[in-house]
Amino acid sequence: MAETEAPEAEAPERESMEFDVLIVGGGPAGLAAAIRLKQVSPDTTVCVVEKGSEIGAHTLSGAVLEPRALDELFPDWRDDPPALATPAGDDRFMLLTAKRAIKLPTPPTMNNHGNYVVSLGNVCRWLGAKAEALGVEIYPGFAASETIIEDGTVKGVVAGVMGINKEGERGPDYQPGMELRATYTLFAEGCRGSLTKKLFERYDLRKDCLPQTFGLGIKELWEIPKEKHTPGLVWHSVGWPLPRDVYGGSWLYMLGENLVSIGFVVGLDYKNPWLSPFDEFQRFKTHPEVRKMLEGGKRIAYGARALNEGGAQSIPRLVFPGGALIGDTAGFLNVPKIKGTHTAMKSGMVAAEAVADALAEDARPEVLESYPERIRQSWVWEELHSVRNIRPGFAKYGFYGGMIAAALDTYVFRGKAPWTWNHHADHETLRPAAEMPKITYPKPDGVISFDRLSSVFLSNTNHEENQPAHLVLRDPSRWKGTNWDKFRSPESRYCPAAVYEAVGPEAERELKGTPDPEATGSGAEVEAGDAAARLVINAQNCVHCKTCDIKDPTQNIDWRTPEGGGGPNYIGGM
Repeated sequence: MAETEAPEAEAPERESMEFDVLIVGGGPAGLAAAIRLKQVSPDTTVCVVEKGSEIGAHTLSGAVLEPRALDELFPDWRDDPPALATPAGDDRFMLLTAKRAIKLPTPPTMNNHGNYVVSLGNVCRWLGAKAEALGVEIYPGFAASETIIEDGTVKGVVAGVMGINKEGERGPDYQPGMELRATYTLFAEGCRGSLTKKLFERYDLRKDCLPQTFGLGIKELWEIPKEKHTPGLVWHSVGWPLPRDVYGGSWLYMLGENLVSIGFVVGLDYKNPWLSPFDEFQRFKTHPEVRKMLEGGKRIAYGARALNEGGAQSIPRLVFPGGALIGDTAGFLNVPKIKGTHTAMKSGMVAAEAVADALAEDARPEVLESYPERIRQSWVWEELHSVRNIRPGFAKYGFYGGMIAAALDTYVFRGKAPWTWNHHADHETLRPAAEMPKITYPKPDGVISFDRLSSVFLSNTNHEENQPAHLVLRDPSRWKGTNWDKFRSPESRYCPAAVYEAVGPEAERELKGTPDPEATGSGAEVEAGDAAARLVINAQNCVHCKTCDIKDPTQNIDWRTPEGGGGPNYIGGM
């Protein structure tokens, strides 16, 4: 029996295509898996589906690439590198106060000798071309909206459904999509994938691990005068403007001839519902040391995405009947390194080798049990296990205590401490707004700091306006009693794209400067609450960061895949 979640009352008739292996997601992990499969088993049929309008369109990262996995995949890649790949140069690790920048010793995990400052979108485009040259079929703009499960086994996905209107009915341009079926399906959706989230529940994949914890990364791309540009500069900071009980920090990477990738990460386990990661980032850029690097430059792109920060203790069970999890969808990010591309790629390569061996067997195993074992025997597991206590140490002891704990773990125990620290799910950490200090953020100056709507414009975000909203409240009645009455609409602050707005007389009194949804022109799509304070959801603005799905205190927000090609379209330098 097939288990799908079609939006119509009647199941539509769909064409189907059969492959040996289907990969959901055209990021580094998915593409590395596809390439490795064709390298070790050239006759294997492999398909990659990607919801972005093209490979790389939804790929966002302030990226310094450790080339370890890429060296294994293509030993000669330096002879024809991705565009804008710049050898990493000077490492700087700074502690910021409100006015000063104090240079600290660079931790060993952040030593970037031999690494490359890259546009991860360009890396993915480069990998995509390599995959197609090997015979991989790639379908961009093809959003996977349903998982096909028959008799408890994943058999593929439904992708490419289009033309469903806001009422959930078939419009004049309706396309039923296709069933893409495969012997094995690898899910490489990235952080908080919508299909993966359901797989966690369907197969109880998180039964024996800690909850995943996340950070929100917000990024801008700048062009600066060449005289201020130091190709390969890798600059990180901790401290100001974040409070001491909030984990996070910045990056500033210089690539190409005059490009700067600048960004800010805030751990989503923060407690104060008045905190706004977006505004913390804008305030960070006004620091004298940062401002002087940006002055005279021009902001040309913007984006945001959530990052898995749970580490080794949050990695779920990786396999289930008919499929496996790879890359950031499983949580292979190395937080202390501030890198995850190399581990994501390696996980995809390891899974590909396990799949190739399984396909070669006469009795193909339903569950790829060799994949998790191979991961545990690889350098990925060794690397993540050695740093497993560093991120939880900051949650346990705060900023300065976390720094001390990280130093002890790194320099004294060398990653071999006889304990493993735990952490809590991010949605459980908020405290009532009445108990926490309000935070007043300076107004943007339009030169160094900016507002949300002008930022979203630079992400080239677009969604077909007549489709069903892809941001859904499971129970609209919950919002007023919890999100508003207790936390004063934290989603209106943690969202970096002005998707969520608390409006009405009560909200206007409480939240100074909250924009009128009719004045934004962003399209009020969903309303919940009463006349005193209500929630407006402007799904058209969504940059697909998934923060709302993660941080909502009652887990009432579901992020669903919109039509293929919708969302941001990040330019080559992102």
